[in-house]
Amino acid sequence: MIGEFNVAGIYISPLLLCLLAAFVMRTLISRILEALNWYRYIWRRPLFDISLFFTLTGVSFLLLRLLTTI
Repeated sequence: MIGEFNVAGIYISPLLLCLLAAFVMRTLISRILEALNWYRYIWRRPLFDISLFFTLTGVSFLLLRLLTTI
């Protein structure tokens, strides 16, 4: 079980940290895909972006879970 993180006396949920990390990663990946002009191959960009965000959230949560069990 992953507990909360204590930052200056404020308890922060690990899911909030994972959401923040996923948002930053999605923004970077989106900018890279846009620079490489890959979005022309994607049918629905908003659907792709939200699925990428949720996938990155899940991956970051699993990585955090693995790191806390070590």
